[in-house]
Amino acid sequence: MALELENKVIQFLRDSPAKQFNAREIADNIFKQYPGDCKKKLEDSEVLKNVDDLLQQLTAEISSRRPVWQAKHPQLKSTDSRPIRYYYSEKSEESEIEEAENPQTDGPSRIAEPDLYPKLSEYLCEIHGVWSKRIDEKRSSNKGGKGSNRWLYPDLVGMKNLSEHWDSELALLNKESAGQRVCLWSFEVKIKLNRSNLRECYFQAVSNSSWANLGYLVAAEIEEKAMEEFRMLYGLHGIGLIQLNTTNPTESDIKIPARERSEINWETANRLIKENKDFKSFICNIRQFFQTGSIKGRDWDYARKKVEER
Repeated sequence: MALELENKVIQFLRDSPAKQFNAREIADNIFKQYPGDCKKKLEDSEVLKNVDDLLQQLTAEISSRRPVWQAKHPQLKSTDSRPIRYYYSEKSEESEIEEAENPQTDGPSRIAEPDLYPKLSEYLCEIHGVWSKRIDEKRSSNKGGKGSNRWLYPDLVGMKNLSEHWDSELALLNKESAGQRVCLWSFEVKIKLNRSNLRECYFQAVSNSSWANLGYLVAAEIEEKAMEEFRMLYGLHGIGLIQLNTTNPTESDIKIPARERSEINWETANRLIKENKDFKSFICNIRQFFQTGSIKGRDWDYARKKVEER
């Protein structure tokens, strides 16, 4: 049934434009649409005993044959999520990015990039203890004129308290010795990454994360074929990758951890402070933490549920 399954899968996905399915969901739909063919496959098999066995076999065939099918059918595309999700699209990769970034495009309602910021803040705070703030480039001075600050500002910045679980005596000793108590993060957020926009987005993250200990590129959807290129760029520049789960933000995933820089680039941070009010507020929050040893949840975009607002 290998060749027949290939045709049926392609046809099913072609008939379901703009929708994504994992291998088991495709198998379930193939079984519903072609009960006669599936029954014959079950009867002819000496291994398959029941419908559950058949569905597991179809799921396994879809997963294992995917690379071969994609080589023959460029319109068959897949995401890098787990489980992998499949969809059919005749649009170019550039068109897919344009559509993803334009929520006004005709068709089903789409999430816009600003919708991702609070979801990312929730994930960072709840899972990693990172307190984040949105950096709005519209609040910048742009003293150098149009284009002078291109790729200067990340979408979000974050602070992680490294001494959160330290004994109080150790925390005081670290403070007195001017030791490092925080790790600063930087995030560039995109709706979708594929091969057409990956390099530009990656180097945007490289540029606007140069001041921080850790820099990340964040996307709600990542096409699987873009991952090989991303790993190569990561080896050169160390920017990490987060896949954001827009339905359940706390189930988001750091797919590639960022390579940490031991020192903050204070010159770049100083320029950001002078140019952008949001970034200055972020630095003020860090200064207040160093002075008081405590974090006020209301000063950040998202406060952990277990932390009371002060």
